[in-house]
Amino acid sequence: MPPTSPQRPESFDAVVVGAGFAGLYALHRLRGLGLKVRVYEAAGGVGGTWWWNRYPGCRCDVESLEYSYGFSPELEQEWVWTERYASQPEILAYLEHVADRFDLRRDIRLETRVESARFDEARGLWRVRTEDGGEAQARWCVMATGCLSSPNTPDLPGAERFKGRVLHTGRWPHEGVDFAGRRVAVIGTGSSAIQAIPLIAEQAARLHVFQRTASYTVPARNRPLAPEEQRKVKADYRAFREGARRQLAAFYMDPRDQSALEASPEARRQVFEARWAAGGARFGASFRDLLTDPEANRTAADFIRDKIAGAVRDPRTAALLQPRQPFACKRVCLDTGYYETFNRPNVTLVDAAADPIQGLGETGLRTAAGEYEVDDVVLATGFDAMTGALSRIDIRGRGGRTLNQAWAAGPRAYLGLMSAGFPNLFLITGPGSPSVLTNMVVSIEQHVDFVAGCIGHLAGRGLDVIEASEAAQDAWIEHVGEVAATTLYPGCNSWYLGANVPGKPRVFMPYIGFPAYAARCEEVAARGYEGFALGRTGAEAQPA
Repeated sequence: MPPTSPQRPESFDAVVVGAGFAGLYALHRLRGLGLKVRVYEAAGGVGGTWWWNRYPGCRCDVESLEYSYGFSPELEQEWVWTERYASQPEILAYLEHVADRFDLRRDIRLETRVESARFDEARGLWRVRTEDGGEAQARWCVMATGCLSSPNTPDLPGAERFKGRVLHTGRWPHEGVDFAGRRVAVIGTGSSAIQAIPLIAEQAARLHVFQRTASYTVPARNRPLAPEEQRKVKADYRAFREGARRQLAAFYMDPRDQSALEASPEARRQVFEARWAAGGARFGASFRDLLTDPEANRTAADFIRDKIAGAVRDPRTAALLQPRQPFACKRVCLDTGYYETFNRPNVTLVDAAADPIQGLGETGLRTAAGEYEVDDVVLATGFDAMTGALSRIDIRGRGGRTLNQAWAAGPRAYLGLMSAGFPNLFLITGPGSPSVLTNMVVSIEQHVDFVAGCIGHLAGRGLDVIEASEAAQDAWIEHVGEVAATTLYPGCNSWYLGANVPGKPRVFMPYIGFPAYAARCEEVAARGYEGFALGRTGAEAQPA
């Protein structure tokens, strides 16, 4: 028999990687340009992070009426949220509704993980290969892979010998997990742990929480969303959305234009108490200088430490739970009964900084001081943030250079949208954009709209290649660092800098300030995509 000829790649105008908030909207927008689009998604359903993360208590920390798409007035009016902060099942149901309402599923290939994406310079096409051997080619490649989608899984020596279950919050079993009567260890005290620990503690016979660094958390004060509250927002959703886009983080924080140091101690405490009682992320905007002045920051940190001391009965446990880094230089979490959980007789806090975890044995978790017998280990160790999903794909641009090589000393992207040497490759909410310091849905829509506008601009001029210039990229990265340096963000080892992943370069990745960023993108577009080189396949690209 003659040899089987290799399967020809499928041809599309654009390939999108990921079917979460970003991938779904990218598909919708690019279809609107008349493009033939294929979306690849590794999960078994749409939803991105909201498909994978199903741990107990998983919910969003941006209010539901804001953490939703703004591109469709009809969608805004028809969807009814049930809680102030939507839970994972509700957000996933919303995204499934979006996929069905806009007939997106027919262009999505589920359970299909992208293995590589390589730029064919001669033809000006991206060749995308999947782990199952499929291949596609497209003019445009859009990475909608998510900022918090690649789990950070620590190396635990002896894990293969452990007879119990090892679970990661970012890859939770879809059938759920019953902890009733079991001894459980939770490693980590970041956002997912803070949400999960109170609920696991209600089930488990014994819960050991291993904390290396205490986190700041503010009460969520979650509640059912009253119909009249929704009606008020829906009466003028456009104005509501525009108001949010003018906020530093692209959601309503109600910032107070006063220094914490100008207020008297009594007045300052009244402000903190009012915001603590109201709950939510607005506590961080109690005063204008909490993130820029160490002394002002200390007033908020001291207030929260006092709250912890008042909530936790055991003084030693309370002291361990009190963070020592500046307030908000790491992600501030929202909680429901987190500190009070440590008053339960079945819950123990372990200081993993003083007594480091060494690995697993057959029946438990070993530290330097001894062994804790457990049936289940929950890894609440977060994600390889912002770059992790991209680094796991073999992305090769001009000259076969990989993105990992280009980013060996830290991620480099102009506006967080494109990296020099990788033409026609768009990064949705990539490093160097506001992304994780904002309402992600607003940042996603802004990025996708920029990409769609860019492709439309090129098509209208008979062009089909766009690439970030090295000079513009260098200047932007310097600017991102300069803005960060005016704040306290770079002052502690957070995942914003990649500090949670061993060996990852320490670079502050997000851009601080959505309004300034969005204005800069609009200015770049208005100037014919300043900082990018535009051209036609086979011809040298020219600066805008």
